[in-house]
Amino acid sequence: MLTGKNITIGVTGGIAVYKAAQLVSNLAVSGAAVRVMMTESAREFVTPLTFQTLSGRQVYTDLFARPAGGAVQHIDLAASSDLVLLAPATANIIGKIACGIADDLISTVVMATSCPIIICPAMNVNMYNNRVVQRNLASLRGLGYHFVEPGVGRLACGAEGRGRLADLELIMDKINFILANEKDLQGLSVMVTAGPTVEPVDPVRYLTNRSSGKMGYAVADAAARRGARVVLISGPVELKPPAGVEVIPVQTAAEMHAAVLERFSSVDVVVMSAAVADYRPKTAATQKIKKHGETLTIELEKNPDILAELGRIKKHQLLVGFAAETEDLVKNAQKKVSAKNLELLVANDVTLPGAGFGTDTNIAKLVFPDGRLISLPKMDKLALAHTILNEVPVLRRGGKVNHIVPLS
Repeated sequence: MLTGKNITIGVTGGIAVYKAAQLVSNLAVSGAAVRVMMTESAREFVTPLTFQTLSGRQVYTDLFARPAGGAVQHIDLAASSDLVLLAPATANIIGKIACGIADDLISTVVMATSCPIIICPAMNVNMYNNRVVQRNLASLRGLGYHFVEPGVGRLACGAEGRGRLADLELIMDKINFILANEKDLQGLSVMVTAGPTVEPVDPVRYLTNRSSGKMGYAVADAAARRGARVVLISGPVELKPPAGVEVIPVQTAAEMHAAVLERFSSVDVVVMSAAVADYRPKTAATQKIKKHGETLTIELEKNPDILAELGRIKKHQLLVGFAAETEDLVKNAQKKVSAKNLELLVANDVTLPGAGFGTDTNIAKLVFPDGRLISLPKMDKLALAHTILNEVPVLRRGGKVNHIVPLS
């Protein structure tokens, strides 16, 4: 998978530099063309000769060095990389990137490249937990940088906690995942629904649910990154739309129903992650309902079942549904995937810690109409989005996927 891939590794100054040497060796054995950049601090731990021997290539240390032929070194490295990996990534380099600072070779290459970038933090636990560092990490995640989170255990300083460089196997998995899936949805049109719907009771009140839209926005983001043309039909949320995605804002279930049907015939894949209200008030009051009496009765009527309707009328489209349950998860999910004629259902128990509405993580099961069931570990929602989208090319071919669970 890595044969012929140009991977540029930025090594910064932390004790985990010795692990980076093994990582370079592993990548070279896997067939990648590995180029190493080192900061001045990194060279205090390991000499460039070590990486030159393991990679079989020149090691880059000087921003202002001019290679033969007169090329601008940092531009050449940035343009010719299929992937840039920072391992170990110190708090310093993370802060530089988050603030747009480019004052050495590694930070300048990062600023100049358009290829995927993986950051592998490694530092003291107190540094990692520092609010400034966490803010920088969150900012970079929001900008589309990839991460392999540090491990938990005894650190070189003697402290215990999160901060050690992730296991090399996990880093290799992340590299393989990104390079394997890059632009694999090119040429496909994907429609994603996200967020809640709101059903007016009167001009100041409405019925809704706890959906934040984070899962659907993550799916839209992941699909766009993988080359798809994406339309995101979104209920009211407080999220920034992913880059390169067409957003259609809606309020009610009826509006979402109309928007979905209008575009359904022109798309290839539909991921229905929105939490659409099952019922709406039969009549919405034109004026604010005044408080009177001890009880208030509001008559509800059923909203259209958008997913079931798509399952009935689909032709070439692949349908992915979601099911948020509080009991009998597998039984209810298996019933739903069949009743609604889906290719895949993503089911989760919203009562589990880390899996409910509004969280940044999820714990899901993938349910297929042939009875297959895949239980996934807790992962962030973007990682889950990629795991779901891994199924799309294979399901469109009518096959079974060799499942890869990406890392957050």
